[in-house]
Amino acid sequence: VLKDCSCILRTPVESIRPEELSQSSIHECLADSDLAWIPPSTGKNEMVFCSSNVSHYELQLEIGRRFNNLTSVYLARHTPTDRQVAVRITDLENCSEEHLKALQNEVVLSHFFQHPNIMTFWTVFTAGSWLWVISPFMAYGSARHLLKTYFPEGMSEALIGNILFGAIRGLNYMHQNGYIHRNIKASHILISEDGLVSLSGLNNLYSLVSNGQKSKVVYDFPQFSTSVLPWLSPELLRQ
Repeated sequence: VLKDCSCILRTPVESIRPEELSQSSIHECLADSDLAWIPPSTGKNEMVFCSSNVSHYELQLEIGRRFNNLTSVYLARHTPTDRQVAVRITDLENCSEEHLKALQNEVVLSHFFQHPNIMTFWTVFTAGSWLWVISPFMAYGSARHLLKTYFPEGMSEALIGNILFGAIRGLNYMHQNGYIHRNIKASHILISEDGLVSLSGLNNLYSLVSNGQKSKVVYDFPQFSTSVLPWLSPELLRQ
């Protein structure tokens, strides 16, 4: 059973419970709780072995779509361990070369980065023409989900600070390793049941290191960038 928590200002927020939710009610479930918002965790993401056998995953609920609707994200149960996981299934046959390159980039970098505030993939495998990616289940969804469902008029400064603390730690780690994210937005900031903030959306990362030299300026702009425009800084938009 996942924990409940209440965000700053006593706004009740509940994690996703598959036994209680349906497709139509997933964003409507609220819980009464006296727990304060859990401070950002600085612990390391637990690495869990998950098998690459499709039959070992019981898909329980579709919780989102991404990548121009080529990818469906499910809450699932890994039956050998009875652990709840997130399963992303991508239709490779309908992916363009650019999409395939972005997927490959995300998978490779998710294994390269080892930081608690960056989303990790536990297992990646193909089943026919479908790419399966198994990752930790982030029970409280994304910052976008919290804003849209529980804080339509905006979050408190304290809650914003808690979320940004984890996001900035992840970004700082990327920058120290010579990468920039280029796709920061609320839907790519995920929150686990214990308050751990993790950055996702690694498919548009860009390396500042080329031929052994670190660039000081980047003129490259990510593919599929239309959805990123509302989140760009004014100085980037002016370019």
